[in-house]
Amino acid sequence: MNSFTKFNFHKHTFCLFQQVESSVLLNLKLGYKSASGSAYYFTELGVYRKSNHWGRAANCRWRLITNTNYKNQTEIVGFAHWTDFYPNNETEKLFFIEINEAKNEVHFNHKNHPNYAHQIVRNASDTAKRIKEIKIVLQDTSWSKYLIFDDFEEIKRKMLTELSNTNESFVNLKKILQHGKK
Repeated sequence: MNSFTKFNFHKHTFCLFQQVESSVLLNLKLGYKSASGSAYYFTELGVYRKSNHWGRAANCRWRLITNTNYKNQTEIVGFAHWTDFYPNNETEKLFFIEINEAKNEVHFNHKNHPNYAHQIVRNASDTAKRIKEIKIVLQDTSWSKYLIFDDFEEIKRKMLTELSNTNESFVNLKKILQHGKK
């Protein structure tokens, strides 16, 4: 298990930062300001990051879990415990997919995260490709154009389950759903 600190948290890591009120920074000393304008405030428990960009940060993947609707280019403060950082690289199978149908959202998470329940894991590229396919199912109905079904919500749910839990291709999954066999 890697231990991350203010000296190495920014080197090939994955992390979920939680949005916090900017007022938490009032009594903290700025620890570092990046060339892109992100400000970092270090504590014994973790790091506060004040930034207007989240997602890919150099060789890291840092996602912001927001309390409100967030638009990139809006400066937001996020906090992460040192224990929230996990190793990241582009080739290892490190990521699993989480779908929230109620919110019409899909995200990826790291296999070392406590939410991991032995879902299928993929490398970064394969995860990104699969998320694009899942977004099509979540946000559109055209993917089901030639399928015959009685209940769209049921077939959509089945497709989302298969997309997140198998490596079967999108086209093959449509065939499987249509004909009921693998």
